[in-house]
Amino acid sequence: MTEETIGRVLSAIRFGGDGLVPVIVQDASSGQVRMIGYANAEALRRTLETGLVHFWSRSRQRLWMKGETSGNVLELVELRVDCDGDAVLARVRPQGPTCHTGKASCFDTQPVARGVPAPESSLIVDEVARVIAARAADPQPGSYTSALLAAGVDRIARKIGEEAAEVIVAAKNGEAEPLAREAADLLYHLLVLLQACGVPVEQVWQVLRERRGHSSP
Repeated sequence: MTEETIGRVLSAIRFGGDGLVPVIVQDASSGQVRMIGYANAEALRRTLETGLVHFWSRSRQRLWMKGETSGNVLELVELRVDCDGDAVLARVRPQGPTCHTGKASCFDTQPVARGVPAPESSLIVDEVARVIAARAADPQPGSYTSALLAAGVDRIARKIGEEAAEVIVAAKNGEAEPLAREAADLLYHLLVLLQACGVPVEQVWQVLRERRGHSSP
């Protein structure tokens, strides 16, 4: 990245009185929020220069790179600055778990409060997408998802064709339970294909929202 581009990015950010700005880290594939940290201008410069996310440690008072000891680095996909310029979103490709506890996200915790419930359908699809993303980042022995991702797009696409055919057969038979099972298999394999192609499921949701907004009531 050129010095001119780096300078333009840094000039768009309003650092706080302590010289820091909060950085929200999001998995670019799954949309999962991985962590939040703080960065000064030098940390963001290093992030842009190296393509690996850097922060400023408030407790140790020094620059640090995520994964410098564990190897679980955060590869930068893109950096976004919010509308006020006082917060940064780093969309990343995580290499392994992000939390020091070994979990994928620092927010893989139990909810302490709940507001308006999200539709169960979107919750479970997003949850499955996060698990698939975790298997992509950290393949597990014996995992069907890991094996399918390793086999590549052609193999996944063939599975989608097979599952789609089974959905059609189940629909023609007119039985609800088999159709639901086959539809779930098709959705799962579609999520695996999206992961293999680097397309976050949130991008699909956005397309649907845009289409819904342009459709007649």
